[in-house]
Amino acid sequence: MKAAANLNGGSGDARFQQIVHRLLGDLFKAIDDLDITPDEVRAGVNYLNKLGQDGEAALLAAGLGLGLGLGLGLEKYLDIRMDAADKAVGLEGGTPRTIEGPLYVAGAPLRESVSRIDLNADADAGPLVIHGTVTGLDGKPLAGAVVECWHANSKGFYSHFDPTGAQDDFNLRGAVRTGADGKYEFRTLMPVGYGCPPQGSTQRLLDGLGRHGNRPAHVHFFVTSGDHRKLTTQFNIEGDPLIWDDFAYATREELIPSVTEKTGGAALGLKADAYKDIEFNLTLTPLVQGKDNQIVHRPRASATA
Repeated sequence: MKAAANLNGGSGDARFQQIVHRLLGDLFKAIDDLDITPDEVRAGVNYLNKLGQDGEAALLAAGLGLGLGLGLGLEKYLDIRMDAADKAVGLEGGTPRTIEGPLYVAGAPLRESVSRIDLNADADAGPLVIHGTVTGLDGKPLAGAVVECWHANSKGFYSHFDPTGAQDDFNLRGAVRTGADGKYEFRTLMPVGYGCPPQGSTQRLLDGLGRHGNRPAHVHFFVTSGDHRKLTTQFNIEGDPLIWDDFAYATREELIPSVTEKTGGAALGLKADAYKDIEFNLTLTPLVQGKDNQIVHRPRASATA
């Protein structure tokens, strides 16, 4: 295994070699311990090929992990490790992080304070206003913070990834910059939950495990502001039956805001006067020794609005 990873070989990336050496060792041990057959190894290799062809590796990472009596997807496990790292340096408070998922697209139009993001009509979705205040740990509003938001439509599809081709670019995606009051607002439509592509590689693996691949209705956020750490989070829609049965294990108690009924939507330009309202305040945490130690570098889709 040392030769395969070129461990201590004098060339190559030492960290990469260390990781590959460990993963190979664990894999070979599993083959021995479980008496994994050549046919099963080949089936696994072929599965990885298909997973790449389907472009679902990031989707699988959200839902596949360890049970440990709880259920921990790989992405959720990384969040737990970052939570522990924060606690170790005495950094507490702030809006809880949770998984990014694979469906973010950079390049949404940036607007001041308020953005209407329901670009396409959707007969099956009622109007929704999401709003709140971005603050630091001291409770003071943060001016100039950028809040990005993205979510699915009533069919469970995201723009840019919609197999029906029914959505315009950046439908149900937006970005706003807060003013001096730290406030942001998105005028949109109520999302629904959705499942993994039924014929895709992720669902195929979940079927083999006897698991579903469904997520509750939710809304994703990125929040950035100067000398604060970037927040990656999402909230679930209150009352969704899958909140505590999310295949991606992204639910956190603090990320289920109340949904209230309001009127006056016509004056806001919404599709109906009666609408749902969600207040979701966002608290950012300071840099750690001048650095943002929770930035995750990964390939992300981008487009031009």
